[in-house]
Amino acid sequence: MSFINGTLIASYFICKRELWLMAHELIPDQENSFLEMGRFIEEEAYRDEEKGFLIGEMKIDIVKQGDENIIIGEIKKSSRSELSGIMQLSYYLMRLREYGIVAKGEVLIPKERKKIPVEINEEIEGRLIEAIKDINMIISEPYPPKPEKIKYCNHCAYKEFCWA
Repeated sequence: MSFINGTLIASYFICKRELWLMAHELIPDQENSFLEMGRFIEEEAYRDEEKGFLIGEMKIDIVKQGDENIIIGEIKKSSRSELSGIMQLSYYLMRLREYGIVAKGEVLIPKERKKIPVEINEEIEGRLIEAIKDINMIISEPYPPKPEKIKYCNHCAYKEFCWA
C-alpha cells in the first residue's frame, strides 16, 4: 500500500475509488489516450524549464526562482481538474514548509495558456488535513468504494475497473 503523496491528494479531490485503486498500486490502462496526452503535455510543455524534481515522496513538475520566493509548478492537462491540481500543489507547499522552505505555487495548464497562482493558507491547510485523514481511512479499507458515475469517468484510465 502507498503512503500519501501528491498524486493521491489529487485523486482524492476527483474520485475516491480511483484514489483507492492507485493507493493499492493497481495499474491503470497505460494505453488510455487521455493518460498518454497528459504525459505528452507534461514532457513537451515548458521545455525551457527544468522538470521532475523529487523532494522526499513529492515529484514536483517545475521549480524556479521567483522575484522573492521559490515557485513550484504543477502541470495539468486541462482546467477540468483545477481543484485537484490546486490541492495537490497546496499539499506540496505545506510539505515544503515543514522542511523550512517557503514557496509559492502555480498550476500550469499549457493547452489553455492558463496559470493559477496558489498559496497555502489556513483554510486550505485545514482542508488538506481533513483530506489526509479521510485518505488514510479510504485506503485502509479492504475494498474500494463503490463506483459512482461522475464527469471524469469517460476519460479515466481506471474506468474498466468500474464499468467493464
